[in-house]
Amino acid sequence: MILVLNCGSQSLKYKIFSDNLKLIKEKKITVKNQQIYQNILTQELKRIKHYSGQINKIGHRVVHGGKKFREPTSLTPGILKELQKYNKLAPLHNPFNILGIKVASKIFPKAKQIAVFDTGFYKDLPEQAFLYPLPEKIRKKYGFQRFGFHGISHQYAAEMAAKKIGRPFKKLKIISCHLGGGSSISAIKNGKAVDTSMGFTPLEGLVMMTRAGDIDPGVVVELAKIFSPQKAGEILNYQSGMKGICGLSDMKEILKKAKRGNKKANLALKVFVYRLQKYIGGYLAVLGGCDVLVFTGAIGAGSGEIRQMICSNLNILKSHMKTKILAIEANEELAIAQKLKKDAS
Repeated sequence: MILVLNCGSQSLKYKIFSDNLKLIKEKKITVKNQQIYQNILTQELKRIKHYSGQINKIGHRVVHGGKKFREPTSLTPGILKELQKYNKLAPLHNPFNILGIKVASKIFPKAKQIAVFDTGFYKDLPEQAFLYPLPEKIRKKYGFQRFGFHGISHQYAAEMAAKKIGRPFKKLKIISCHLGGGSSISAIKNGKAVDTSMGFTPLEGLVMMTRAGDIDPGVVVELAKIFSPQKAGEILNYQSGMKGICGLSDMKEILKKAKRGNKKANLALKVFVYRLQKYIGGYLAVLGGCDVLVFTGAIGAGSGEIRQMICSNLNILKSHMKTKILAIEANEELAIAQKLKKDAS
């Protein structure tokens, strides 16, 4: 059996699959209080300990593994220590991903622990897409480049979209939009990602629920001067985006308020949609057209209203009449299980 653990900053998800990837058990828990996260995680894994004799692989979603870790990787104490170095680059994700590995290793000591990286799908990005125009010595010394994130979800959604329209994944031009608490968009050509909105960290790109996305670096410099580098990071990661505009970080609540005529909620929606439309237009140019525009994630697949807002006045799609627009429910856990079965023995 395969257990897949997907630990996020405010949610805990796990699924158990048979060796032929049949779903046996699943659970999702929202954890608002991060102080009790470890206790909840430990309790949940102990509840499924009776599977310990059958679970031989545990797959973990890990958001950031830098340049070194892109492929599914069997975990050792040494590798885990190295992965912790990237916590500062993905502060909303990596610490919880690593906590999941540590707790699972104690409760299921005989199972093979394997990390699957969000950045893996972007390992072959062309240089013009991943390179930041900084001084070469600084780029190389500190590893500044575009890594891309949500790759597990983007690849799964794009492959499922190809199946749905009955065409080969490796012969399509796809724009994939993963919209949730964190949001990103990817351009995919012939089965490979050629560009993506998130960068060195998951902070770049689209306007997100609490993250600013693309912003003038001069603003970042000024924030660090006014407050401190640490405080600037907190503002950009936890207090910005939709929350910064309207005070809310739940899309359902934002939609409700917007319908009641709340000006700030309406403005937040306009900014969210506008930024996404700009990226879609840019990726149409990058790909030279688009066969499929696919939406995934809690907002992307879960909100027809948001999809309608994005596509209704996106006139550029009207000149690409063959473009299919699809919503694909996210299933990162199944995607990870598939990779464990295929790539890690």
